[in-house]
Amino acid sequence: MPNSSTSTIASSPALARRLGLFDSTMIVMGGIIGSGIFINPSVVARQVDTPFLILGVWALGGLIALAAAFIWAELAALRPEVGGQYAYLREAFHPSVAFLYGWALLLVIQTGGMAAVAVTFARYFVELTEAPLADWLVAVLALAGLTLINCFGVKAGSTVQSILMVLKIIAILALIACGLLLASPTTKSAAAGASEAGLFGHPLSFDLLTTIGAAMVPVLFAYGGWQTASFVAGEIREPKKNLPRGLLIGVSGVVLLYLTVNFVCLRVLGTSSLAETTTPASDVMRLALGDRGARAIAAGIAISTLGFLSQGMLTAPRVYFAMAEDGLFFKSVGRLHPNTRVPVVAIALQGVLAIVIALSGRYEQILNYVVSVDFIFFGLTAVCVFVFRKRKSKRDGEDWSGITSVPGHPLTTALFVAICWLVVINTIYKYPENTLIGLAILLAGIPAYFFWRPRTA
Repeated sequence: MPNSSTSTIASSPALARRLGLFDSTMIVMGGIIGSGIFINPSVVARQVDTPFLILGVWALGGLIALAAAFIWAELAALRPEVGGQYAYLREAFHPSVAFLYGWALLLVIQTGGMAAVAVTFARYFVELTEAPLADWLVAVLALAGLTLINCFGVKAGSTVQSILMVLKIIAILALIACGLLLASPTTKSAAAGASEAGLFGHPLSFDLLTTIGAAMVPVLFAYGGWQTASFVAGEIREPKKNLPRGLLIGVSGVVLLYLTVNFVCLRVLGTSSLAETTTPASDVMRLALGDRGARAIAAGIAISTLGFLSQGMLTAPRVYFAMAEDGLFFKSVGRLHPNTRVPVVAIALQGVLAIVIALSGRYEQILNYVVSVDFIFFGLTAVCVFVFRKRKSKRDGEDWSGITSVPGHPLTTALFVAICWLVVINTIYKYPENTLIGLAILLAGIPAYFFWRPRTA
């Protein structure tokens, strides 16, 4: 539907397609791997306390992530548009649903996560360098620097993100190699492994199932982020081919790395020590190389968090840009710089809000609201596959050749939707207060949608 902002934006420069398959793959992996894999193995071990359950939970999370990769790959091939997930929801359902996703992304999902990760980076940076700087100042400088880099163009932002992603992979491979080759299993680890009775360690019951569900929350949080690569579909060359391939290659690579890291942590530390520590990666490296190893992995975690920030600054502003193009956000957010051809106002908005939340110290509280809201939209986005396929059957002339398809659809897609909403239900059951606050923030977007909607008339 034409609107007052369309004519303005139409005369502006278009987004530049400067990203290839390697860039897409690095963006997918960069959106997933942050600090979680270095910390969450111990969080999971505190919930489920046998090697079978620990590895099983991470393997199940990997299968869910792979299913998601196939679903998003099909959607990306069908709708290779700027905004990615936002565009899928808009086209399948209604602009209001897409707006609520963008609203939640800006206020909860993306910005709160970036603020928390920025402070994590700052703490590691100050500890490693012993620089006489406050954590908040380092966090602000990191966010401001990445904001500026991404304003120089999508290729500049992507290059920095790719370099940081390669360094992340090197850090994780070093952790795996040291754990397998240099660190011997502790006596406590070997004894624990020998004495554990049965695969589950507990009788099968409803409590065990809810415990596994609770353990899945940090796992799915660690695997989350694949969807953000779709936000930059408007800047990827041959997006119908490169984005689906990047999703599948990137998610598969992350699953392999995550499972291996958890195997190494269990081998070196054992279940009881893994559950007791809050720094499993550092403990493994300390056993392998002493204090030098612990400092080395701390540097790896700092690089990983910075890379995650870089990826978020590169991708999320494209959603706000798409909202503005639709007339559902401030017009200025939909403007592209004439030279760099990136949405500089949207990028600056993301940077400024992340800085404000980092300075407020409320980021950890906001993170508690993320899981339920995120998985509501994961489930809704997967339903888009059903909607688009139904429309396909009514359009005989539409060309679907070469489109990546979800294997086992509709069963696998329906199962993914059910898992997403079971996660939401389990989160409400386990953490009702945080979940309800997150849903309240989401629903507050409804009057905001009606505030902007008349501008599209």
